[in-house]
Amino acid sequence: MGRVKLRFASVLLFSLLAGWATGQTGSAGVSPASARVQRLKRGINASEWFAQVYDKHGYTQEHFQTWTTAEDIALIKSMGFDHVRLSVNPQPMFTEREPNKIPVKYLEYLDAAVKMILDHGLAVVIDLHPESDFKARLAKDDDFVEQFADFWRALAAHYSTWDAERVFLEVLNEPEFTDRYRWLGVQTKLAAAMREGAPAHTIIAAGARWSDDDALVFQEPLHDANVIYNFHFYEPHIFTHQGATWGAYYWHWLRGLSYPSTVESAERAALLEPDEVNRLQVIRYGHEHWDAARLESEMKQAAEWARRRGVPLVCNEFGVYRDYSDPADRAAWLRDVRTAMEKNGIGWTMWDYSGSFGVVTKKDSKAVADEGVLRALGLM
Repeated sequence: MGRVKLRFASVLLFSLLAGWATGQTGSAGVSPASARVQRLKRGINASEWFAQVYDKHGYTQEHFQTWTTAEDIALIKSMGFDHVRLSVNPQPMFTEREPNKIPVKYLEYLDAAVKMILDHGLAVVIDLHPESDFKARLAKDDDFVEQFADFWRALAAHYSTWDAERVFLEVLNEPEFTDRYRWLGVQTKLAAAMREGAPAHTIIAAGARWSDDDALVFQEPLHDANVIYNFHFYEPHIFTHQGATWGAYYWHWLRGLSYPSTVESAERAALLEPDEVNRLQVIRYGHEHWDAARLESEMKQAAEWARRRGVPLVCNEFGVYRDYSDPADRAAWLRDVRTAMEKNGIGWTMWDYSGSFGVVTKKDSKAVADEGVLRALGLM
């Protein structure tokens, strides 16, 4: 075994031992996570605010103060959501070789956003949401994993004095790890550092490979009782991401693919695909019986995984790209997914507030709620 493999093995062993040492339960033997998960029943993702910022202003004070405002948070509360998942890209405040030195001014901007959410009576998930290049380094560079652990320890310590009942810390959004065993070790290392920084706060963990539900059922729980597990659900992507210009290239050709799936709709949409292999993928969708029962069968597997291990579970991303999906079909999918999650006791967080999957649209900085989506979410 090479030196790098030995080093990572020792890191993993240390992290596992640290995890065993820091597992927490209440006086009655019940983890705080089991109680706090009740605060994460109906949520919304606040995207493109502290992560995925590609506009001309970038990660600046002007952007932070204008992209999502107190009026937006008040609207989120009034619509019936109980928490906000705040996506935070660590890269603008990550200093290579000195990751524990987080810029004070940047923390002030982030603190203001977290406080604004809390002041409106909502819980907040601080979700570290870097770009793919950052996650790619974590997937192969042990030294970078150690740096990121130091960063998380410092950030967690910063929020350790904030309300542990309503502030949650999420290890990493959608790990891009094809090696699921490596992710087990990396997440254990990161969670141990977070626990050192914030002994009382609930951590949110996930499986590898973009937090999909099939990655979750591979995962084994951390040796820390104060953890909530999460997965993301966009199945089938061919419907939820039709027209998207990221992910599978052929998605961008798709228009008008219906939900529930039908042979007729798939055959029409397949005509838009110039490549025969991709055309076949679309045709298959039409025969795969994607409907409420199929969605619930997927959801049940995640719920059973959590039940067998006695851990709390949420789905903190699900949604449909709205530009090329039929609004009624989009609403039907959201309703069926939300219903399946609630039937299986899974709290949920829709993606997203005002982005391309949004529950609101914005015109001249004024947010207008999509009533069809709110009805699908059971909020009207």
